[in-house]
Amino acid sequence: MRIVFFGTPDFAVPSLEALLTERAHVVGVVTQPDKPQGRSRSTLVPPPVKRVALRHGLPLLQPERPRGDVFLAALRHWQPEIGVVVAYGHILRPDVLALPSRGMINVHASLLPRLRGAAPINWAIRQGLQETGVTIMRMEPGMDTGPILHRIATPIEPTDTAGTLTQRLAGLGADALVESLALLQMGRLMPEPQDESQATYAPKIDRRTARVDWGGDATSVSRGIRAFDPEPGGWTTLGGVEIKLFGARPADGSGRVGEVLVTEPALTVATGAGAVEIAEVQPSGRSRMPAADWSRGRGAEPGQVFE
Repeated sequence: MRIVFFGTPDFAVPSLEALLTERAHVVGVVTQPDKPQGRSRSTLVPPPVKRVALRHGLPLLQPERPRGDVFLAALRHWQPEIGVVVAYGHILRPDVLALPSRGMINVHASLLPRLRGAAPINWAIRQGLQETGVTIMRMEPGMDTGPILHRIATPIEPTDTAGTLTQRLAGLGADALVESLALLQMGRLMPEPQDESQATYAPKIDRRTARVDWGGDATSVSRGIRAFDPEPGGWTTLGGVEIKLFGARPADGSGRVGEVLVTEPALTVATGAGAVEIAEVQPSGRSRMPAADWSRGRGAEPGQVFE
């Protein structure tokens, strides 16, 4: 089966590597363009999926947008039978979805129809779900609305961050993808329509979403910080300076909402009900560091209030 692979970030790498390990016939890879980084924006950094493709000598496309006659002609030249999409980062138009002779499938990081959209891992933690997983589905023009081919579930642990959960789901997604393609070739997959009445959504994360709401209880504040760890980082301000927070967990204590209760042996902050302990911080313009070290350097003192 001739496979064209669409993907960009680290989350997609295990799926591509699993296909190559299983000696799947990957005829080409589509990923996003290299991104400029550094102060002068002069250093181009390739997407993680591109590095894997180059290491294995795979044909590669990096369009700004996956559309247009030139892009379609390049895809058509590969003669793909099936497309695999894993966290590519662009919505594919109907003419692209229809190009592989056996259609396109997607590895989505939730148990569909729950958490359709761009940021299912972040929202699963923030909403306090007990379980999430990966879904293999047939793609259609709607947003994650296609019929389900396969699902694998995993519990969300109380200490999970977006980073740890992403890593676990990436591995599960690779396993589910390989199994699904094998069953598909044998004609043993039965597509299951999604129950629209159960659908929920996970929109893109913006700056406002990642701001810490100290008025919630300790559990919800902790989840709100873990949901954006490591990226983009749940943030707050102290004395007008922006601070990102990481490694939060509920703790004993009470005080004014957002009040720093103690800084030793750990930074503990009051919430609307209870308190949270913060493991690490990242002040604006500085590197991530242990919260206690930051406090010893006059970063925070008891009685100050995060806003």
